[in-house]
Amino acid sequence: MARTNRPHRVSGAALLLLISCASLSDEPARFAATYTGEFLSNRSGGLQRGNAYLDNLDVTLAIDTGRLWGWPSSELFLYGLYNNGEPFSETYVGDFQVVSNIETGVEALRLFEAWFRFEYAEHSDVLVGLFDLNSEFDVLESSLLFTGSAHGIGTDISQAGVNGPSIFPVTGLAIRVSHRLNDQWQLRGALLDGVPGDPQDPDDTTINLSSDEGALAIVEAEWATKASRILAGAWGYSAKFSEDPLDIGNAIPEQRRGNFGAYLRGETVVLDAEQRIAIFGRAGYAHGDFNVFDYFFSAGVNGRGLIPGRHDDELGLAFAWSETSGNVKDLAARAGDAVDSREIAFELTYRANVTDRVVLQPAVHYVINPGINPALGNAFVAGLRFQVGLIR
Repeated sequence: MARTNRPHRVSGAALLLLISCASLSDEPARFAATYTGEFLSNRSGGLQRGNAYLDNLDVTLAIDTGRLWGWPSSELFLYGLYNNGEPFSETYVGDFQVVSNIETGVEALRLFEAWFRFEYAEHSDVLVGLFDLNSEFDVLESSLLFTGSAHGIGTDISQAGVNGPSIFPVTGLAIRVSHRLNDQWQLRGALLDGVPGDPQDPDDTTINLSSDEGALAIVEAEWATKASRILAGAWGYSAKFSEDPLDIGNAIPEQRRGNFGAYLRGETVVLDAEQRIAIFGRAGYAHGDFNVFDYFFSAGVNGRGLIPGRHDDELGLAFAWSETSGNVKDLAARAGDAVDSREIAFELTYRANVTDRVVLQPAVHYVINPGINPALGNAFVAGLRFQVGLIR
């Protein structure tokens, strides 16, 4: 599941964390807390009609350890989050790509990130700790407007792994290295726990490194100018994986290594004095023997300041297209079943800044072939998200 924000009731432990950290000054410690809530309604198609309320509380603390403790060019970062765990896609839509990027399916208050970063040479740094891969890899600013999970990180990556990669809502131990070559080029790479958290205990933050779980390696090259960015990345797991990702075959599937993928992603922005229009696109591949979808495509347009007097508001239209792998189709056919060839999700959304701390964001989603299940009709979903900056 891709990374995002979430909303509902705030637990007592989360409130204590808010109160205890609120007194920290901005310099050299920076504290922030944001609450996101989302009302969603499946109006037709999918598994069934119905409504849900999802939520997410983000609490972050960034410490400039160079200024505070005299450790040169270093930073300590802590990130806690709470989600009410209310299911929506799982209960009402049945889609693989997930309509809301704050859906977790498990109520939990957890430590999401905890890492230490330091510069070891000019233009080069290392990060070690619990790390959200999608905070730096496979992410573009213009696609973050959208609430669908596939626009935060590509479905090709997010579907991979026993418990997914180290992204929202469960992260694992990682080491990340980054080096800036010049004003336009930057290289980054990371080695991460192959199974973040514990699939048998999904509401807890655990670290369990083993040769059976293996590791996830990812590299990415970024080219950027003032108006454009291009990302090219590749990833792979060291562990063995089943060749029946949906567990639909009649025989015990073979387990072997070779689960890998690659992606290309870019955006370009047109700017003038008051308006901005951004166009983005992405293409990705994941090995079809181990993953439900082998090809993924997405694209969209994001406009800011299009309405007079609403300079910070954003309007966007995007789609995410996942192609079912030939292996999954063959397995389903041999089992006497059938699957659709693709799942496609469209989203139209508008983000309005009500105040400098409050945001409202209505959105509509149309999901074609949810869950690649021929028995399900195309789903139409309406949603309203709000976000409140509690402390910043």
